[in-house]
This record gives sequence, C-alpha cells and structure tokens, in this order.
Amino acid sequence: MKEQHIIEVNKDLCIGCGLCKNDCPVNNIIIKDKKSVIKNQDCIKCGHCAAICPKEAITLTGFDEPPIELSKQPVLDSDELLMAIKSRRTIRKFKNKKLPSEIIQKIIEAGRFTPSAKNVQNVSYIVLGEDKSKYEKIAVKFFRRIKSIVSLFMKSAKEVTIDDNFFFKQAPIAIMVVTKDKVSGSLAASNMALMAESCGLGVLYSGFFTSVVNHSPKLRRHLNLKRNDYVVTTLVLGYPDVKYRRTAQKETANVRYL
Repeated sequence: MKEQHIIEVNKDLCIGCGLCKNDCPVNNIIIKDKKSVIKNQDCIKCGHCAAICPKEAITLTGFDEPPIELSKQPVLDSDELLMAIKSRRTIRKFKNKKLPSEIIQKIIEAGRFTPSAKNVQNVSYIVLGEDKSKYEKIAVKFFRRIKSIVSLFMKSAKEVTIDDNFFFKQAPIAIMVVTKDKVSGSLAASNMALMAESCGLGVLYSGFFTSVVNHSPKLRRHLNLKRNDYVVTTLVLGYPDVKYRRTAQKETANVRYL
C-alpha cells in the first residue's frame, strides 16, 4: 500500500471477545488481560479485525474514509447474477453518448474494493476520455507496422481492417488497469466490467491496445507510464448500440471432482 496504516485498539471499548484474534489471517492478535493486543504493525492490514469487532474497538489509521457500517449483509440473487454472466457479450458498437462521471466513479470503486493478493492494493487506473484519440492514433500506427507479424500467430488477424477507430470503437471512454500483479488486476477488471454492465454499459476488453501499450515506448511515454508499470487490460466502455437476443454457446465445463 502507498500509505502507512496503524492498527489501534481502544481498550475502553474492547470486551476481549476474541473474534478479531480468531479471524486474523496472519495470527497477529492475542488476548491479554481480557483485551485484544496487536503483536506488531507488520501485517497485511486487511482490516478483518476492525470489520468483525462488535464494539468498534479496533481502527486502522491513514485512510480517507471510515469503513462502511453493514446493517445487514448484502444478498445477491444467484439466478439473476448467473444469467447476467451468461448473457455477457463483447460490445464493439457504441452510441455517441457521454458517460456520467458518477458511473465512471462507480466502475473505479468496483475495482478499488476488489481484494488483492496480500492486500497490497497495488492496482491503479488510467481513464482515457475526450483525448483518447491521440493515444489511439499512436497505437494504430504501431499496430499497422506489426500486423504481418501478428498474423503469423493469429490467422484471423489477416482479415482484420485496422481503421482509425480500431481499438476504442468510438466509445466514450477506456480505462486501463495497471499493476505488476496480473491476478489482482484481472480480478479488479472483472468486477469493473460487471459494474459497468449493471449500469447499462457495454464492455470491450481491448487486448490489442493493451499489448501495444506494453510494447510501444512512444505510447508509454505519452501515457506517462513508468518502466515497471504493466497494463493488465483495457476496458472500453460505452452505451451499446447493438442488442443480442441470445446467450453465447459454451462448451461443457471440464471439471474433475476428487
């Protein structure tokens, strides 16, 4: 994490119930004199202790906002969620309609609250808005040069026409997910895509643009990407200008029960 966070226990509020101790994934809490005691500050700062405490006796410093109180556990309808997943399709045709800033913020929040390995929270986001065409122009020029090479490994690439809107399809925005940890970045992107679709948006995972960003020094300079910045994926987002009436067919899952 970028900031320093300190775990504090309010002894006046702590009742020594042991819930925090039993839930700590790194065994960093003991009960002493019927009060919770943090062994050391060198833990993953997952916040489980603060979240489970019935008396709000444990807090973590250094955050811009307090944890959200849960009056009841949110419940997702499993059948509706599964159907939403089954009906997902890649969108390549978008309406000429701007996205409200509130929706963009919701999508970022879905990524921000996605769990990350060891709670490092090392995923960042670059939102390409009205000026995204200048980045797309650089990417198109780069991709046209390497298309013949790509076609050797991907036969379908031979038939692809690389026009000026090849990567973003005239969608209003694209969000780049940046992190060294591919798993954490991919999980964040998946949650962001679900959030976008719940807001009525269409989503395109632009693998081609992502590849260009990670290999084009010129584009990386224009995006102010550091040497070790790795773009996991790019989500192209907008209101869909196409309607699908059926789900996509998938082969039977390869599952082994042991």
